[in-house]
Amino acid sequence: FSFQITKRTARLVAEWQCVGFCHGVLNTDNMSIVGLTIDYGPFGFMDRYDPEHICNGSDNTGRYAYNKQPEICKWNLGKLAEALVPELPLEISELILEEEYDAEFEKHYLQKMRKKLGLIQLELEDDSKLVSELLETMHLTGGDFTNIFYLLSSFSVDPDSSNLEDFLEKLTNQCASMEELKVAFRPQMDPRQLSMMLMLAQSNPQLFALIGTKANINKELERIEQFSKLQQLTAADLLSRNKRHWKEWLEKYRVRLQKEIESISDADAWNTDRVKVMNSNNPKYILRNYIAQNAIEAAENGDFSEVRNVLKLLENPFQETEDFEEVQEGAEEDGASAAAAACAQETRSRLPYCSKPPLWASELCVT
Repeated sequence: FSFQITKRTARLVAEWQCVGFCHGVLNTDNMSIVGLTIDYGPFGFMDRYDPEHICNGSDNTGRYAYNKQPEICKWNLGKLAEALVPELPLEISELILEEEYDAEFEKHYLQKMRKKLGLIQLELEDDSKLVSELLETMHLTGGDFTNIFYLLSSFSVDPDSSNLEDFLEKLTNQCASMEELKVAFRPQMDPRQLSMMLMLAQSNPQLFALIGTKANINKELERIEQFSKLQQLTAADLLSRNKRHWKEWLEKYRVRLQKEIESISDADAWNTDRVKVMNSNNPKYILRNYIAQNAIEAAENGDFSEVRNVLKLLENPFQETEDFEEVQEGAEEDGASAAAAACAQETRSRLPYCSKPPLWASELCVT
């Protein structure tokens, strides 16, 4: 029983990490013993890759940040083990948790990541490093987590430089713009407040602990440093830097894909299978906050067609194109409500559902 709960939970959170899903409130009572979770509240999908992404605006300390989810799920299992003590001795359940959880998480995560990268033939020891270097490149360039994984299925193993340049162009279009980065790293504290907190941390640590944390202060200092660097960077510099980072990683990715080809007899059949596996493990569509916000605004104006369109789209997040028929409201819909909804939507022209977020979406806060 304890063995199964541990393995199911580890696999669940590994799946989350592989699609950038954040639960938001991973309290012990929001998890199930069958390896599912309940009580979806301020959940969200990560857009720009940030390992410390927090989807819940009220999570001030980042307890349930994206990179903390595997750790917090394990902690919750430990609390379940304590609650089961009358029936299951703690030394048994804790041993199972320590021996099985991390190993199962890492195994399932890497298996899923291999599929996301189209590594379908071989399982090599260095694959884990290739994944971590990809995520580091995404982080450095502010890459869109969902769209970059989706794009990789169209990467050609052929080292033709013109193809590479075209692909680099597509990749960098999915990286954060200068404006997006300035919003992301905009300092959040008044300089005088920050100065006071730094002095308090030195002079009265006990009082400081009541009103702030060292991690929050360090994060603010890092934000200030990043923002300052951005001020000295041009858009051309940013593009050049992003292309350099991606070129370095793509060279490693190509070498790894070549190893796949060396182990098979039919390269064309392998490539067809590779693309098929990647497209069934990398969603094209996720419920981005800006998509939800557009649907909410339309619904508040009496037009529920956008809600239905989004729901229908997300029933098949791996489909290739938005080739579904848009759901039309019934003829009995009130004309005034429809006109009001159309007017509201004009202020925010609808992007394709697979687009990375517009700049205004950075101001959305889910709590």
